Amino acid sequence: MDVAYNSCRKRHCPRCQAAASYDWLEARRRDLLPVAYYHVAFTLPAPLARVAFQKKRVVYDALFKAVSETLMTIGADPRHLGAKLGATLVLHTWGSAMTHHPHIHAVVPGGGLSPDGKRWVDCRRDFFLPVRVLSRLFRRLMCERLADLHAAGKLSFHGDLAQLADPEAFTSFLKSQRRRDWVVYAKRPFAGPDQVLSYLARYTHRITISNSRITAYDGTRVTFRVKDYRREGQARFASMTLAASEFARRFLQHVLPNGLHRIRHVGLLANTQRRAAIAKARSLLADRMPPPDPISEPTPATQMPAPGPAPCPCCGGRMVLIELVTPASQLKRQPQERMDSS
Repeated sequence: MDVAYNSCRKRHCPRCQAAASYDWLEARRRDLLPVAYYHVAFTLPAPLARVAFQKKRVVYDALFKAVSETLMTIGADPRHLGAKLGATLVLHTWGSAMTHHPHIHAVVPGGGLSPDGKRWVDCRRDFFLPVRVLSRLFRRLMCERLADLHAAGKLSFHGDLAQLADPEAFTSFLKSQRRRDWVVYAKRPFAGPDQVLSYLARYTHRITISNSRITAYDGTRVTFRVKDYRREGQARFASMTLAASEFARRFLQHVLPNGLHRIRHVGLLANTQRRAAIAKARSLLADRMPPPDPISEPTPATQMPAPGPAPCPCCGGRMVLIELVTPASQLKRQPQERMDSS
């Protein structure tokens, strides 16, 4: 018997997110353009990550807006590109060891529409936008948004951060963060649209840890594989063992608030203008579009037979569908009779 589980539809479930990721990518396939794509990552410094942890919803939202404004502003600057960009932004809050490490991955087409919308502007070959310029603007915009949130009383501070509730202390804290370098990096362009899709699949619906990384559990301790990005080759990979309570604590600190969207589209790819912008870009890039696949009528000799039941994975015999189990959420509940106890 081959068992197929009903999805729990929880976005932090390691079992259910594979199907959700596939469905999302199929829906996004039609948005790809025949241009190079770049991967840009924006990381929140560790001291500010601690602030974000105590008020996730507002700080993560500010992080998205700062990244979006940074890309749109630098992209529109004639000194760099002078075009309107589009980007898909994905929020991640973890490192390999499940520590709190909020950062945003941005997948961006290598170019954009000119201000008048009459031509497509390509970025330089193998170069998207200057990282140092992106980093400095991102730092300024994020610090400004945090200052505004603090002034509006929308931040919370507990434990050893309680002193930051004082306006002067928080202003001094932000000044110290403005003096440090913020990590922003851009990878070389992808090989093609298919590689963009396979890359997005690893980031869009990924969760803190997958089941495949957990190698052992003895009832009190959990062992799982981790990767140290500061090392090279096989030395990057190692194993880490944590008490079950600590493992659960690290996992749960990455559960997002209800209703917070961790995937957002901005610029040309924003939901309000995606269809028209993609159509306009494709018309300007018509000479780069691949030719459509020829459609031929199937002949009786080439028609494939209707697919039958999958063979048994154990013995190879024919599998017979016996029963479909209806999810409890779809069952019609009978109205309960009310008892009159008067």
